[in-house]
This record gives sequence, C-alpha cells and structure tokens, in this order.
Amino acid sequence: MRIFPDHAYGAAPLADCYWTHTVPDSVLHRPRADGAISADVVVVGGGFTGLSAALHLAEGGADVILLDAGFPGWGASGRNGGFCCLGGAKMGDAILRRQYGEDARRGWRHAEADAVALAAELIARHAIEADTHSHGETILAHNPGQMRHLRAAAPGVARDYGVTPEILEADALPAQGMAGPFRGAMTIPIGFALNPRKYVAGLLNAAERAGARVHGQSPVNSIDAHDGGLRLTTPHARIVAKRLILATNGYSSEDVPAWMAARYLPAQSNVLATRPLDQVELDAAGWTSRQMAYDTRKLLHYFRLMPDNRFLFGMRGGLQSGPAADARIARLARHHFETMFPAWSHVDTPHSWSGMVCFSARALPYCGPIPGLPGAYAGFAYHGNGVAMGSYTGALLADLVMDRPTRLPYPEVMRAPARRFPLGRMRRALMWPAYAMAGLSDL
Repeated sequence: MRIFPDHAYGAAPLADCYWTHTVPDSVLHRPRADGAISADVVVVGGGFTGLSAALHLAEGGADVILLDAGFPGWGASGRNGGFCCLGGAKMGDAILRRQYGEDARRGWRHAEADAVALAAELIARHAIEADTHSHGETILAHNPGQMRHLRAAAPGVARDYGVTPEILEADALPAQGMAGPFRGAMTIPIGFALNPRKYVAGLLNAAERAGARVHGQSPVNSIDAHDGGLRLTTPHARIVAKRLILATNGYSSEDVPAWMAARYLPAQSNVLATRPLDQVELDAAGWTSRQMAYDTRKLLHYFRLMPDNRFLFGMRGGLQSGPAADARIARLARHHFETMFPAWSHVDTPHSWSGMVCFSARALPYCGPIPGLPGAYAGFAYHGNGVAMGSYTGALLADLVMDRPTRLPYPEVMRAPARRFPLGRMRRALMWPAYAMAGLSDL
C-alpha cells in the first residue's frame, strides 16, 4: 500500500535512465527468495542503506539476507543524480540548535562529513569503479540576496566541517568554467560526484563476497514478531530472522510494517542527461567545470558535466504521476535547462527519468528502532542526499541491530522518534502549498 499511483513504482519512470546503459539491469538482478529461509538478520531494501548494512553485517560475521522488491538499486539509489555530498536534513542550524542544543547540531554536521568519508572509503577499499569526479560541491547563488547569504555562511562552514570554503564572485565564475546566470558561488571541498549505479553494483558485489545472500523480485508482504524474532513473507518465501533492518526509504509501504504509515513523504525528482558535448559546445556555454553544482533555490536545480562530456541536469519533479504527468515534467525540466544554458538549446537530451526522494515530518533522517517490533530497526528520509547519508545510516544500523556500540558517531538528531505527517495517506496534498511557497521564495 503506497501513496503515489502505481505508475510511480513501475518501469516507466526508469525507462530512459542514462545509468541503465552503464550498468544493465541484468548485472543487478538476483534470484527471488523461495521456500523457508532463516538468517541472523534480514535487510529489506537493496539501496545504499540496505547494501551498506548488509555489507557491514556480513563483514562482522552475521548471517544476513537482503530482500528487494525489484532488484538492488532499482529505487532511488540506482537513478539519482550521483551527488555524494554534505546533507541529509532540511532543518536549519537555528532550529537544530534550539531543539537539540549546540552539541547535537555540531554532531550532526560532523556526521555529514563522516558520511562522505565513509562512501569514499568503501569505494577505495572495495575497488569500486564509480566514475568519481569533482572536488567537493559548488553552490551557485541565483540572486544577489543568496550570494550575500553564502558570504555570511562561509565562516560557519569552516567551523563546522574544518575546511576552507572558497567564495567566488560572479565575475570569477567564467574563468572557473562555470558561466551562467549566477551571482556568485561557494565551493565546499567535501564530496564528489559518481555514477550511482556503479556504486550500487560495487556495494552489492562486496556484500556478496562478504557472505550476504541477496534476493530480488521478493516484495515483503508481511512482517510480524515470531517466537522471539521476526517472520516475513514474500510471494514465494517465508523468512525467519532474529533481527530486521527496514531500508525502503521513499519506496516504503504504509502497511509493511504498519508503523511506517505517514512517517515518510516521497517526492519525485526528475533528471535529464544530454548526449556527449564537444569542446566547441562546452566553450559556447562557458561550462567546462567537472564540479557537481546546485543553485540556491528551494526548488533547486542540480547539474554536472560528467566524465564522458554528457551534462546531467536535475530538478524537483512533479506532484502527479502518470504518462502525461511524466511528459509535462520532462518538458519543464528541458525548459529550465535551456533557460539556464541557452547555448545548448539545440542539444538533444535523450535521457529523462524520475525517482523518489524521501522527507520526514521532522525534516531529519531517522535511524533507530521500530516501536512495537522488538529487534527491528529502520533508516530513512535523507531529503535528496542519500548517496553518502544512506551509506552511513546502513553502517550505523548494522551495529545497532547487533547490539554493538556504533563504530561511527550516532548523531542525536537521527535518534529522535519519527513523527507522523498530518493527513495520513492524503499527505501528498501538503506538497502543493509547500511547493507554491518555495516557488515564490525562489523569485
């Protein structure tokens, strides 16, 4: 039971995804779960969170099985923009400080950087060829007020992350290969861009080498407490495990388990990618940088020039789902792309796709126990920044589910109980006024 139409969870939004040409579905497909199966831990969901959890569990000696309704990386982890960067929450510093205190706020900021470092360590340790590039992230001001905000924010960035951000005034951007309708920028030297499907495939292979058993085409129909552990059913299997990790994020269900109902809010994000651009075309637009970048709009645009000279451009997706809605948001994304980079108005964008990011009512990720299901834990709601924070949450969950002290810092803000959104299954209605207000503030 999910809150978007079935179309959003089907094959159509992924049909023209560029990443599928770099890692075919067949590389990620795994056999379905069949018959009676037992394990120490069952992980539900084969994205960054679930794969990281399974990998860390298996490396720690646990007997772990991972189940995915489609195949590992089918959801947001295999179709996002590939930004491994700071982020994971939408709550600002002032509210964080007021609600949780300065120590907790600072702990969260440190965890953001630690999450990026963990992803980099996993890529290096497991020799994952993920097409990494970009020296940190560049935030581009879309109006003078936002540029003033970036200048004012730079000292806090330096204090929180222990790095020196670079402020670039508008007249300096063309020399950096970042020409466009921008009023300046700030580059934070933490993070990198990658091919998310190649990262998924690398984590999957590493988890299996460590001993994890992975099954696709195995949607979980029920989760119940059973004989001191947990019992799960799929269409073809009955799984008994001592512990459970739920890692389904924006593709979660309202009733498996029932606790998840209204505690997450999926939102569509849309991405397009051009054909490879030649040097004349790159010079014409004045964008030759390999930096991953995004603008300061609340309904932000995010973009980067990839290693093969394709340009990736993403933005928040539509509020409806269906063939007509997909076509509308693809046209809108193309319009925004041409507006920001008019020199490329003639360039084909053969790849356009969408996927679900996940929000929480607290505007913070959740990582912790599932009340009412002893031995069950969940991690979700990275607010569009799941490459690093999903990997990090999976590592935390691997320790939590085994009753071990976490090897990585476990931020207080991620432990706060996950609240429900108002309106229950109708909570998508909350997005209409929120998007309208965000759009007005972006003017």
